[in-house]
Amino acid sequence: MDLPEEYDHDEEPEAAPGFRTYEVYQRERVGETTNLIKPRQLISNEYLEDPYPLLKILRENYPCYRDWLNNRFWITRYDDVTSVFTDDRNFETRPKSWQNLIKSGSISLWQEVEVQREYENLVDRYIRDVVDEVLSTFSNKRMNLATEFCIQVPLRLFGKVIGIPEENMKQFMTLYWKSRLINGWNPSHKQSGISAMQEMKTMVGEICAARLLKPQDDLITSIIQNTNLNRDVTAQDAILTLLDIDQDTFIGGLSNLWFNLLANPTEMEKVSDDRRMLKFAWLETLRFSPPVLSAERFAKYEIERFGRLIPQGGLLMCSAAAANRDPRQFNDPDKFIVGRKDLCQREPRGQYRADGLPSGIAFSLGKPSIYPAVPKERARSMYAIVRDSAVIASELLLHSHPDLKLQKGTNPKLTALNLRDIHTCWDLSIEI
Repeated sequence: MDLPEEYDHDEEPEAAPGFRTYEVYQRERVGETTNLIKPRQLISNEYLEDPYPLLKILRENYPCYRDWLNNRFWITRYDDVTSVFTDDRNFETRPKSWQNLIKSGSISLWQEVEVQREYENLVDRYIRDVVDEVLSTFSNKRMNLATEFCIQVPLRLFGKVIGIPEENMKQFMTLYWKSRLINGWNPSHKQSGISAMQEMKTMVGEICAARLLKPQDDLITSIIQNTNLNRDVTAQDAILTLLDIDQDTFIGGLSNLWFNLLANPTEMEKVSDDRRMLKFAWLETLRFSPPVLSAERFAKYEIERFGRLIPQGGLLMCSAAAANRDPRQFNDPDKFIVGRKDLCQREPRGQYRADGLPSGIAFSLGKPSIYPAVPKERARSMYAIVRDSAVIASELLLHSHPDLKLQKGTNPKLTALNLRDIHTCWDLSIEI
């Protein structure tokens, strides 16, 4: 058949009325998505205890998995996860006010340079004192390092930085820990989280009122004295700011660090011989066993990515746990190796890359910083502050108890207690 002279071989076929041509090639029917994994497995106890085998199936077979049951897409390959996480033009992270049911009109001041600087200064000032306080409470030769050290240090440090009075410290730590349940799926847990959040708001509100009358050298004073708003800073603003300073990676990462070291004697020996290796052990921990398994990103517009049509408002589960063990990026990804050569040993830039190497993704620490590692006119990033705090805490622990080891007969493991909770070691029984 002769073609007309004006025929364009690259011309796209026209879509039928009411349809988009690319829809035809990505359309799937409910229940016919995969045969190697079922959506229910991604909310099962199996996933809570050990998500890595399931995530490997997704990463190697269905890198953009349409989870019909939970109405979301799972993104599991390293380059795909980092591209979505850093793409603010097409995707967004819902604010803490939306997640924690805080009324609209409240504003987080965490992005204010003055607030970040004050937080950095206070953390650097108090970290050693707090660790010494926690170490001084060790009264038995046997203990649970996870609950008696790895949880205590971050929460006590956070309370001290905020300006919580010492007599209210235990109450604040309990309320903060319970308030995390507000993001869970269990209705009774969620209600407990809401109640704890209300009590914490009352506590912080009282401190804000006191600081208005008598300012002190703490973070709440820095928040309420911020002059960049066209109104007075409220207790709701202060709460929202504090929620943006996420402690999950510090708490879970510290426990995972010591779990990995104690479970791998060869790697523990590297750290014992040279304490400078603790920094590399922390970076490898964020890659090998990130406590925050995934992050939720929402499509701002209808967009075609990874061969699929993502609807406006579509939920993408960006999996750090899967991406951090992507064999396209890391050699022997399922091994914990302190000082591995294919991992970025500096703070990540851009799509989690510096020096041409990938870095462990840690969602709750925010996006990679666009600023120098030690900026002159602003604070270090949360990535750097948490890394330095975890390394200092671990150095002091190792200096105080150089012979600590796992109790005989124990078999610690990583697990998440609830969906959306941190994946960490909750029972790390040691001898000192």
